Amino acid sequence: MTGSAGTTRATPSGPPGPPASPGPSRRPALLGWLIAVVRTARPRQWPKNLLVFAAPVAGASLGRDDGLGYALVAAAAFVAASSAVYFVNDVADAERDRSHPYKRYRPVAAGDLPPAQALVLAAACAAAALAAGFWIREPRLIAVMAAYLVTSFLYSFALKHVPVVELLFVASGFVLRALAGAIATHVPPSGWFLLVCSLGALMVASAKRFSELTVLGTDGARHRPAMRWYSPAGLRLCQRITGVAMIIAYLLWARGEPSAWMRDWHLASAVPLAVALARFDRLTGRATSKPVEDLIARDVVMVCCELAWLALFAVGL
Repeated sequence: MTGSAGTTRATPSGPPGPPASPGPSRRPALLGWLIAVVRTARPRQWPKNLLVFAAPVAGASLGRDDGLGYALVAAAAFVAASSAVYFVNDVADAERDRSHPYKRYRPVAAGDLPPAQALVLAAACAAAALAAGFWIREPRLIAVMAAYLVTSFLYSFALKHVPVVELLFVASGFVLRALAGAIATHVPPSGWFLLVCSLGALMVASAKRFSELTVLGTDGARHRPAMRWYSPAGLRLCQRITGVAMIIAYLLWARGEPSAWMRDWHLASAVPLAVALARFDRLTGRATSKPVEDLIARDVVMVCCELAWLALFAVGL
């Protein structure tokens, strides 16, 4: 074809080619988004949901028709529910996280996951958590999941700024996990069992705050306003008192076992448990920005004590 200026332009001919495939830049973007979603869901925190299995194991119910399968459903529900809470929490705390030496790399704070998308994912995870109770036809599990979500969201938006109360709410999440496992597998939880779980959860929560306070110093109150009411000495005292109380409650529970075999082995299992708590006290006394949960799951001595406790506990069953 000849233009007005006498130049010649080629005219495309033949059928149109296939649509262009997504370029390599699209795949890394999608992969990066998926990685950001997984990171925000905190898979390193998922092992705490193993507490769901505490009551089914103690009640020797895993071999029943409503045992292991139902316990797995409850654990999956808490993975979904806790992920929903993390998505919402990271949106609510994005500004504070940006001034934190470690949390500023969280995907929402770093801009890798848009807040609107995080909230949509939170809603989907919360719905999946509540659906677990419908799936196994256990309305009490629905109630526990709803209680966990409500208290966690209250914590994220308001109660995290109230000293002492925020520690109790953090600890309540662990207790609800243990209760969910008992409800899902139809194991009546004992008062001693729930007390041991409550004290252990409060001990871990106190250790988390102590670690934050020692690492951040005076900047801790800017990141978490409730921190201005805490002192390192007070948090360490709380951690140690609850640790000792946990061992006492555990011994009283073991002493009340119905048979001599169970009583003796479970009393013996208190030894590695006490060593593990002593090791935990030593590890959390050091200034570190690593999550407290990593000290429980990655320290060799801690893991050996935990496995020894589990072996003695299982033999006692």
